[in-house]
Amino acid sequence: MRIWIAKGSIWWILTVWASALISSVAAIYDHGFRIVAYFFISLTILFLAFFRDPTRTPDPDDVSGRPVMLSPADGKVMAAEDGEVHIFMNFNNVHVNRTPISGQIKSIKYIKGSRIPAFMKGSVRNERNLVVIENDDVECTVTQIAGTVTRRIVPYIKEGDFVKRGDRIGMIRFGSRVDMTIPPGFEPAIQRGDKVYAGKTVIAIRRSETRKTSGIRR
Repeated sequence: MRIWIAKGSIWWILTVWASALISSVAAIYDHGFRIVAYFFISLTILFLAFFRDPTRTPDPDDVSGRPVMLSPADGKVMAAEDGEVHIFMNFNNVHVNRTPISGQIKSIKYIKGSRIPAFMKGSVRNERNLVVIENDDVECTVTQIAGTVTRRIVPYIKEGDFVKRGDRIGMIRFGSRVDMTIPPGFEPAIQRGDKVYAGKTVIAIRRSETRKTSGIRR
């Protein structure tokens, strides 16, 4: 698995790297700059880890013949109920988000907002980006929600684009959250507390015909 740097992060990395280089050279002539140099070297390593974007190949698009939806983000499941899944991304998670299904980008809606911590319910009022993906069978909305550190969501796609399941759709810088709707006919394949990985973890699976029928009989 090859590791790449996330699109939209190169200037962040170059800035701290340049600061590390300059302070390291200064430390040669003035030892008082050593602490500054150590700080920026550490920050450069931290940014390289944070802005990583590993290459991922989605698993087969069905389980026992039943279509599946993949996780749009790395992180921990906060909730999986009422037709929605909420995923909290820690600082050490990959922050590049991916599409859970193949289809066309029906709409993208960017909304400015506040800076409430991403793990709190009020974070739905934060800066967010709503991406609606649809195909012949289903429609799914992925909501990227920014955290407290920065208000920057970096989109990789635009309305009308066609995407394959697991394609990159954007990045949220630093601690943040991603919500995803589960369309009718699908059921969660995860539960609260589970760790998930964007473009890899099956997050929802289509209900079997047997289950649908038994539900009607009830």
